[in-house]
Order: sequence, then C-alpha cells, then structure tokens
Amino acid sequence: MTAPTKPPYSSPADAGTAPGPLLDEQVTGAHLHSPVIDWFDDNARDLPWRRPEAGAWGVMVSEFMLQQTPVNRVLPVYEQWLARWPRPADLAAEAPGEAVRAWGRLGYPRRALRLHGAAVAITERHGGDVPSDHAQLLALPGIGEYTAAAVASFAYGQRHAVLDTNVRRVFARAVTGVQYPPNATTAAERKLARALLPEEQETAARWAAASMELGALVCTAKNETCGRCPIAAQCAWRLAGKPEHTGPPRRGQTYAGTDRQVRGKLLAVLRDAHAPVPQTVLDRVWHEPVQRARALDGLVADGLVEPLPGGQYRLPLT
Repeated sequence: MTAPTKPPYSSPADAGTAPGPLLDEQVTGAHLHSPVIDWFDDNARDLPWRRPEAGAWGVMVSEFMLQQTPVNRVLPVYEQWLARWPRPADLAAEAPGEAVRAWGRLGYPRRALRLHGAAVAITERHGGDVPSDHAQLLALPGIGEYTAAAVASFAYGQRHAVLDTNVRRVFARAVTGVQYPPNATTAAERKLARALLPEEQETAARWAAASMELGALVCTAKNETCGRCPIAAQCAWRLAGKPEHTGPPRRGQTYAGTDRQVRGKLLAVLRDAHAPVPQTVLDRVWHEPVQRARALDGLVADGLVEPLPGGQYRLPLT
C-alpha cells in the first residue's frame, strides 16, 4: 500500500531542459535533498517496518529479510516472525533451527541463522534491546556495515550513509552519470554517499529512506520512469542521453538446476519435518547424487542442517 500521491512530476524534457553537462554545484546534495524527501513524503509505501510500533527490532528483522528479496515475499514472513518473536529475547530462547524453519522460502537461509545469532547477542550484551550505537550494532554477529547503518538510521534517526543496491543506482545515475553502479560497493561510492548526506541528523535519516525508495519505485534497474522522478532535471545520466552500461557485465541471478535450488529442496523437507529425516528421504529430493550430496554437505557446513547418527538429519538445535 502506498501513500496518496500528487500528480506525476512533469518530465524535464517536456519542460524544455536540454541535455548537457552539469555544473558541479548542480549535483551537490543540497539540490537533491528537498525534492527527493518531498517526493518520499507523498509516495512512500506504507510498510510495517516503517511504522513507529515496529521499533528497532522490527527494523532489524526487515533489513535481514529484505536482502536480495522483494518486499512482497517478505511481508507475510515478517508479520509471522514478529507475531511469534516480538523481541530479540523471544527468538534467542528458541533453537536456531526454528529460525530456519520460520524463514520459509525467503531464500538465503543463512540470514535466519545470523539473525538468531544477533538476537542472542542482543539479549546477552544489551539486555534484550537493539543497541542504538553504530559501533555496537556493527559488533553484533551477522551485522555488516550496511545493516548497522540502516538500523541506526531508520530505527534511531541517526546520520549515516545507507548504501543498498537501490541507493547506489540512484547515485550512479543522478550524480556519477552512469547507468549502473559497480558490482561491489567501492570506496568512491562510500565517499560520495557521505558527501551527499544532509548535515541535520533527522533530515539525513529521511534522505536515506527517501533515496532508497526512489530507487525501488522509480529509478529501477529496468524501465526507469524518469517522467515521475523528482530529480530528473538534475540527473547526470539522463542529461548525457542515458549512455549504455560499459562496465563489467552485471551479475545475473540463476536458480534452476543450481546447488542453491537443491539446497532449497533439501531444506524444505527438513522444515516440514518435526523429527529427524532419514537420508533415504532426502535422496528423493534430487535425481543427481553428486550434486545432491554436495548441496547437503554445504548445508551442514553452513550450520543449517545437523547430521545425526544413523544417517539422519534435522534442523540445528544449538
């Protein structure tokens, strides 16, 4: 569900803006903040982790779940997760395998184990409250630079550069003038993100959320809608004529026939079982024995599956 919207922004081309090089002062953050934040105020989706009642734990859960996963797939799992484990201590009290079970088919299930590990650490180190200090967030297991910055910004309104794929794409196009950012976040991107941060803390937190939403809804990887973009008139990539990507090939996500697909099938059997599963049952999951064994070994090595005597397997209890 999205917030009520104003009429779409007029395309800069319709307004007679001719493509051309931008002056340095035209791409500073000061020229981008207000239009992007105003657009966000009118167009932001009503998502449960953005509501005040979500709290820092709700924000943290959403950030783990949303990594490489669309919002529509996350929503039902998120709601069930918070209903079952409304505080970190509630999750920490359960076996890690229960986190894997509840993760369902979100994909990349190691995130469930990492979130469980973070919940245990929050309970043991911080009295069950998600810390607000960025360094303390970063010290939690399974928390990287992005997640620590996102929780500090979105949950506590702090001033941090929050660089996810959507934000990186907005900055690449609007400021750097290229279609896509590099495959991996670079030092130059981090420097640019810090330079674009508003000085005022509350505005910086709003900017982080707004630039992310702009990339998710308007400045998308495919079929960008520049006519709805609040900063199209300042976008270096649009003004340059939208040159095609010339960097390294962009990584595609394949699934069918991969070890990842086999891992998912094996985990599905174990999630549905509430008793140890014999090897013979898992053998029916995939026709190719070498790939099946490799996928199962990988699940065991990642701590997602626990082998038992007698050739049986279960989700981890410790």
